[in-house]
Amino acid sequence: MVKLKNIIVSLLISVGIGQLSGFITRDYSKSFSEKFSQSALTPPDWLFPIVWTILFALMGVGAAIVFKSQDNSRGYALTVYGVQLIFNFFWSILFFIGNIFQASFVWIAILILLVFSMIIMFYRISKPAGYMQIPYLLWLIFACYLNYVVCVLN
Repeated sequence: MVKLKNIIVSLLISVGIGQLSGFITRDYSKSFSEKFSQSALTPPDWLFPIVWTILFALMGVGAAIVFKSQDNSRGYALTVYGVQLIFNFFWSILFFIGNIFQASFVWIAILILLVFSMIIMFYRISKPAGYMQIPYLLWLIFACYLNYVVCVLN
């Protein structure tokens, strides 16, 4: 059984990184739709913090499960988890603050590959931990599409 303390620490890390990224980019993301053309499928602004909070929470719980396991590959899986968190954090800065749309598209494509690898590693250690990351992967694929449309339209 995963200790509540491990889950709380893991949630603080994952959700904290997401909240910090959102805090840093909030002023830029609010004015983004006024400055740049976007996909007709772009969700309303209020939805993003809700979805991202849920996804970061799922990441944190999955990481706590992997951390608690005795699997020999857990260190590598958690390293990939940490690297993808860093890539996630910096994508928002590239996209919203830097407005470097082509670079952010490549960056999010790499992030998708990292998350796909993380899912496989988590799944091998704990099926529930792996399954918890699938909504995150799907959201990233959608975000990659939105990033691509911004590249094309701007």
